Amino acid sequence: MEQSRGMLSRRSCAHHDVAVRAGIALALSLAVLSSAASAAKAQAYPSHPVKIIVPFPAGGTADVMPRLLTDWLARKWGQPVVIENRSGAGGNIGAEVVAKSEPDGYTLLAAPPPPLVINQNLYPKLGFDPMEFSPVAIMGRVPNALEVNPKLSVQSVADVIAQARSNPGKLTCATQGNGTTSHLSSEMFQMMANVQFQQVPYRGSAPALADLVAGNVDMMFDNLGVALALVKGGQLRLIAVAAPARVASLPEVPAIAETLPGFESVTWFAIVAPPKTPQPILDKLNTDINEALHQPDLLRGLAQLSAEPVGGTREATAAYMRAEAERWYKVIKAANIRLE
Repeated sequence: MEQSRGMLSRRSCAHHDVAVRAGIALALSLAVLSSAASAAKAQAYPSHPVKIIVPFPAGGTADVMPRLLTDWLARKWGQPVVIENRSGAGGNIGAEVVAKSEPDGYTLLAAPPPPLVINQNLYPKLGFDPMEFSPVAIMGRVPNALEVNPKLSVQSVADVIAQARSNPGKLTCATQGNGTTSHLSSEMFQMMANVQFQQVPYRGSAPALADLVAGNVDMMFDNLGVALALVKGGQLRLIAVAAPARVASLPEVPAIAETLPGFESVTWFAIVAPPKTPQPILDKLNTDINEALHQPDLLRGLAQLSAEPVGGTREATAAYMRAEAERWYKVIKAANIRLE
């Protein structure tokens, strides 16, 4: 009897081992099939039009820069790559659309810092988690700058500080919108210079610059991209750049840091995909965007926006975005900025 029980026990264990091995084999097979399916899908990607949502209005650098990229990608892929502007709420509206889109690579987000690394520290609640986006690449980086209407009687950063101190709260400062880099740059300037401006928020650079040119506001911290053409045309006066030092293309223009040591504000423009986008599709996007950033036509277009190409790996992109989130969080906390 004991011998029979032992034989039954050994048979039961053997059957169990066979079942376990079969289960492991099945799981491995499914993983391999899934990986192969993802790779095949990436090889076929894109098989129909790709949409890139820009969460700011047409006309500003946030809109112009991805259009340079989409022209080249459309030619490479043989598929239309369409820009759709979905502005509002500091970029949150367009970003939320992408965050809730299918993670298949056919809806992407092209955005400056606000909806990616700033707004989560400004708004009490967002309809999406910016840190869950799948980073692809940073297209380019543009120094911010202090620009004024030519009618304003200032020629330097020191002049702006002196006028603001003699007329507290009287100088009007346009911004791309509450919580944008132009808004935070203005806040940082006010803190470091111990002055006070009257902030005038807009929905993006284009309408803000239009009012600045018209003389409806006095000044603005904006990226050099679109504004530089207005400076060269005499419609705006460029006071200083917000890069750590003078930029090579404008050696005669001082850096704000020469008057306010440590002042730095640079706007970058990234491409991200919805959360959980398959890695093979992300890798293809990253590879193709990096290739695009070496094309002479695209480099000329970036130069016209005063932008330097960035590119790099997806991992480097993610690390840079995390560092930027931490940097702007410190400004937001120090200025005690909250948006509803």
